[in-house]
Amino acid sequence: MRFSALTQRIAGDGAAAWQIHDRALALREQGRDVLLLSVGDPDFDTPSTIVEAAVNSLRAGETHYSDTRGLHTLRSRIADCHRQRCGQLVGAEHVTVLPGAQGAVYAVAQCLLNPGDEVIVAEPMYVTYEAVFGACGATVVPVAVRPENGFRVEPADVARLVTPRTRAMLINSPNNPSGASLSLPVWQALAQVCIEHDLWLISDEVYSDLLYEGAHINPASLPGMAERTATINSLSKSHAMTGWRIGWVIGPEALAGHLANLSLCMLFGLPDFVQRAAEVALACDWPEVALMREEYRQRRDLVCAMLDNCPGLVPVRPDGGMFVMVDVRHTGLDAQGFAECLLEGHGVSVLAGEAFGPSAAGHIRIGLVVDQVKLADACRRIALCAAGLLQERRA
Repeated sequence: MRFSALTQRIAGDGAAAWQIHDRALALREQGRDVLLLSVGDPDFDTPSTIVEAAVNSLRAGETHYSDTRGLHTLRSRIADCHRQRCGQLVGAEHVTVLPGAQGAVYAVAQCLLNPGDEVIVAEPMYVTYEAVFGACGATVVPVAVRPENGFRVEPADVARLVTPRTRAMLINSPNNPSGASLSLPVWQALAQVCIEHDLWLISDEVYSDLLYEGAHINPASLPGMAERTATINSLSKSHAMTGWRIGWVIGPEALAGHLANLSLCMLFGLPDFVQRAAEVALACDWPEVALMREEYRQRRDLVCAMLDNCPGLVPVRPDGGMFVMVDVRHTGLDAQGFAECLLEGHGVSVLAGEAFGPSAAGHIRIGLVVDQVKLADACRRIALCAAGLLQERRA
């Protein structure tokens, strides 16, 4: 039997990137001592008050169809939080609630891009972007960055890639996997490129609450950008709610209408009890959330400190997020080879940077997703792996 061409467009290199993670899970099932640092799933529990809000909603009988755009009360709260944070004047009518930031990126791409359109995406890029844009027939045009510059985007490099077919750019700041964030002058220059060439900006800000250096800039708040920016966020990372699948898009009212239509024909709304939990999550600055953010910062500092002077390894200190990129090229292996050696010989699972694009070649991505004791153990194993490889080269 035949399948549609879509099945090929959504099966890019990103889908294969998880093979080493799957291998690590298999080794664990066999009884091996494996530290899983290959997936960005927080090791924290969702704060109990948020969980109770969902339980209370279920007990209250909120188990029926909901507003396909998202509950008005939740959309209003999202708009209020966004307005307080960056000053952009938005209301509930600008917000569409969707199943996680992943679903939000997919929905925005479907509503903005046609087959043959080009979308400029900064490298290294999250592994599913390629398939998301492939699903609507658009072409990803990657912007190369340099590890020596902290994987930060240069606006001039973006401007050189604009063609008559360019329809949008996607920027993920802080970035997954690199943790790089963009300064106000860089955002202003990128905004000028969007305005001059009449481009949409898709701003993926899922790690904005996990920024440790500098201040987060929301580009939609810059002059001339509100009408051309889709801001995407979620509670997955900031509130340890990955499995709840709750995210949103903030954009022009016309875009929100198109997203609502897409939600109507694909999802028919999210469960009310999940949305009630999200309302509580956004109601205030929960101390548990602040503690998680501080723990991630300490984990970042621990990894960078432990690996900074290890022969063969060069960690790239991230501005934010929950990952650290480490250059392993001096060991004599590429990132995939190093990751395989690390898993099979030392029981640590990481992702190879090539999965995120050529700019991350020769780097591994370490997830800050275990406690500091286990993370320190993982760093010792990574250093041991590198030392063994260097010794083999000298032999």
